[in-house]
Amino acid sequence: MIVAIDGPAASGKGTLARRLAAHYGLAHLDSGLLYRAVAHHVSARGGDLHDPSVATEAARALDAATLGDPALRGRHAGEGASIVSAYSGVRAALLDFQRQFAATPPGAVIDGRDIGTVICPQAEVKIFVTASAEERARRRALELTTRGEPVDQAAILDDIRRRDERDMNRSVAPLKAAEDAVTLDTTNLDAEAAFRAALAIVEARAGERRRA
Repeated sequence: MIVAIDGPAASGKGTLARRLAAHYGLAHLDSGLLYRAVAHHVSARGGDLHDPSVATEAARALDAATLGDPALRGRHAGEGASIVSAYSGVRAALLDFQRQFAATPPGAVIDGRDIGTVICPQAEVKIFVTASAEERARRRALELTTRGEPVDQAAILDDIRRRDERDMNRSVAPLKAAEDAVTLDTTNLDAEAAFRAALAIVEARAGERRRA
């Protein structure tokens, strides 16, 4: 079974993906980490994030072992990921990695921005997770505070809005819900309620497939 979970930054899709993967005994991939790793690789070597050729070279040389680097969870890596993910060369370089991951039995839960539309259009379950920009900024600020990092919630909100605009309007694999995805708005849901709602969606889709 392949479960594709898409949505904007800080919508809660990563948390849901991890919990669903654990619940069903499936592998989990945060595809955003791939783009964060590319951006971090470029920045750490003094490269220009706005140079598609530099970013594409970094994507082709990506080492999956680096995905555990804590630096990839930082704000700068996230902003950089939003930039490099707009390049067709970067996306092409990472496409096979993601598809091979999803195709490995018994399946996977993958979260990102184009999983249900581009990476795994054949996924049995597609969920598009969303939340208001203000709530997502609050969550991101709480996450940074928990890690002991300085927080400017107004700046975080501006960053989220910029990323949304860039992600939704890029020419390559823009952020959008797949036609057959179920939208889950988590604005007013805590983590447990969001998980129960996502689990109900998966079970409903699985039931539909069994009946078919």
